[in-house]
Amino acid sequence: MDLRRRIHRRPELGLQLPETQAAILSELEDLDVDVRTGREVSSVVAVLHGAAPGPTFLLRGDMDALPLTEDSDLDFTSDIPGAMHACGHDTHVAMLASAARLLAARRQEIAGQVIFMFQPGEEGFHGARHMLEEGLLSTVADAPVSGAFALHITSTFDSGTVHTRGGAFLASEDRIEITVSGRGGHASAPHHARDPIPAACEIVQALQVMVTRNVDVFDPAVVTIASLVAGTTHNIIPPTATLRGTMRTLSAETRAAVRESVKRIAEGVAAAHGLGVTVNLIAGYPVTVNDRTVAATVRDLAGGLLGPERVPPMDFPIMGAEDWSYVLNEVPGAMAFLGACPPGLEPDSAPPNHSNLVVFDEAALPIGVATYAAVALDALKRN
Repeated sequence: MDLRRRIHRRPELGLQLPETQAAILSELEDLDVDVRTGREVSSVVAVLHGAAPGPTFLLRGDMDALPLTEDSDLDFTSDIPGAMHACGHDTHVAMLASAARLLAARRQEIAGQVIFMFQPGEEGFHGARHMLEEGLLSTVADAPVSGAFALHITSTFDSGTVHTRGGAFLASEDRIEITVSGRGGHASAPHHARDPIPAACEIVQALQVMVTRNVDVFDPAVVTIASLVAGTTHNIIPPTATLRGTMRTLSAETRAAVRESVKRIAEGVAAAHGLGVTVNLIAGYPVTVNDRTVAATVRDLAGGLLGPERVPPMDFPIMGAEDWSYVLNEVPGAMAFLGACPPGLEPDSAPPNHSNLVVFDEAALPIGVATYAAVALDALKRN
């Protein structure tokens, strides 16, 4: 727990995490693993070579924090105002480092290599993509990566449970920025202006209708406009109104169709009002798609470790997004959730990930370590 708590006290944001990187390097120092650090980002990659040759399996833990000021009552709360491990990446680092230690002690059982991927910049900075561009899958180990696995902790599942599914696991994510342009004027004479606010409001409503009427409910999309900014006071019509939001989908096909629809609707509504519009759709993470065979193996292994009642069915994906999707686009693999609802709370009401109140049950972490190790050992069993 010491590594987790040290990182929790000193959270870092984005792609450059020098203190976190140093803590990981110190933790790995006494292990017989080959260690590399990133050229452009502060990643850490450690490779464990088994006793016999064979394929390569990758395990990942992300490292970065969120721009929140912590308001929990932990005695190891963040020392950094405006930064907090509110998504549990400190626990991911600690579990992966412990799995490296466990697997290093069982080297004789391994035929091949295990890559331990400590990744910065998951929270919107495309850290996994940067690591892929630096050769993560092609230049690190003796054999190509043949499979991959990642865990993600959550306070909204019962502590000590593991949840995964084959197919779509998490959604894609794209940012929406729409600026409607008109002509400002006095609020008492709107006919002398070109008011962008009614058009902006119509765009919001039209996008909701688009989702309910144009998107297949069995291949869903979520479009949320979370910000509408226009004007400075009560009696001036502003020249512009800006909408910002997000769109989430569970397939590449629906993602492309919704992107096209957002642009068409915004341009059409603005044109109907005689206004200009710019639509900027900023591509985020792809859909996270679990390989069905790997996901089934994870469920079986976790069920063997914990009992099947601790690995309940996960019938539906979750509309959050993850840059682990970049790795799964390249190699067959999976992600699973590790439940860590704290004692005395219920998953449905516990502060969730990304809340400045979130707390994770540390008693779940050994289960995460064992799951990491079991998945890698199963993939690289020495005959």
